[in-house]
Amino acid sequence: MTQGITTPGAGWRRADGPPAQKSQKRRRKGGRRGRNAEIAMVDEAEFTSYYGRPIIKPPVWKTPDVPLYLFLGGAAGSSAVLGAMADLSGRPALTRAARLVAGGGSIASVGFLIHDLGRPERFLHMLRVFKPTSPLSVGTYILSPFSAAAGATAAVELLGWFPRLKRFGGIVGGLFGGPMATYTAVLLSNTAVPSWHEFHTKLPFVFAGSAMAAGGGLCMAFTPVEEAGPARKMAVAGAALELAVVHQVENDESIVSEPYHEGRAGKLMRAARTCTAAGAGLTVVAGRTRLGAVASGTLLAAGSLLTRFGVFDAGMASARDPKYTVVPQRERLAARENGHAPSVSR
Repeated sequence: MTQGITTPGAGWRRADGPPAQKSQKRRRKGGRRGRNAEIAMVDEAEFTSYYGRPIIKPPVWKTPDVPLYLFLGGAAGSSAVLGAMADLSGRPALTRAARLVAGGGSIASVGFLIHDLGRPERFLHMLRVFKPTSPLSVGTYILSPFSAAAGATAAVELLGWFPRLKRFGGIVGGLFGGPMATYTAVLLSNTAVPSWHEFHTKLPFVFAGSAMAAGGGLCMAFTPVEEAGPARKMAVAGAALELAVVHQVENDESIVSEPYHEGRAGKLMRAARTCTAAGAGLTVVAGRTRLGAVASGTLLAAGSLLTRFGVFDAGMASARDPKYTVVPQRERLAARENGHAPSVSR
């Protein structure tokens, strides 16, 4: 007696379990097609899993906590780098604005992370062990010194105390700012979520560009135009990098790029692209005016925020749909059997 059956993309099904793909009797419609005509014997495959459950378990991260954490951490990291450079080049107004953005963003990002974890002690527990092979562990040891340095620097900047401490804290924050802006992309890519893992070489560049656009835009909005030159350059460069790499991700030939331009994630990514492109263009055209700097900085920050939400939603959508797990696995298996390099096509 047959114990189970399989269907394309459906996995094993017990004979007494949920009905598998229903077969169809061979029928000829529309007249004879010839002796060699091929006639489908079953319905087109539907990519479902056992009892209709996802093949992989989607992450339990909350919305909007995690996307906001990604956005605020990235903006804070790039602002800290900009603040350290402005301090060393003698731009006090830009230095102050960058330090305040970095400090406020870092503290807020930690708050959203702790809210997602549920209990504050869970964050402290992650500091008990340092594991170089774990992006989560390494990221914890990036976030902790960065948020401490950026937060302390912002506090003494507001109070006007300890100028040497401000410079030291600003340099420490600047050193950790770059990793802070990009480590979250490595963290997402290290999961089994198809639309994150497949683009593990591109997501860090997306997050880096998005962080530069947000940090540069926010600092530009809060800095007098005569000192905001470095912020404008960072914002435009980050926007260009983000748009270029996101275009590569969305137009990749792999099936796991679909969630980036379909459904809710697709709407978010299109809105992000519009805001980022408009903000960068306005920065070039009118960034040297006060109104233009505020408007373009706001658009760039909004574009960065929407990008983080879009990337997060795309990954969650790919985790829920078995198709994005089954098709790449089968094509990699077929490629190995044929002796070719693995590829994932639509």
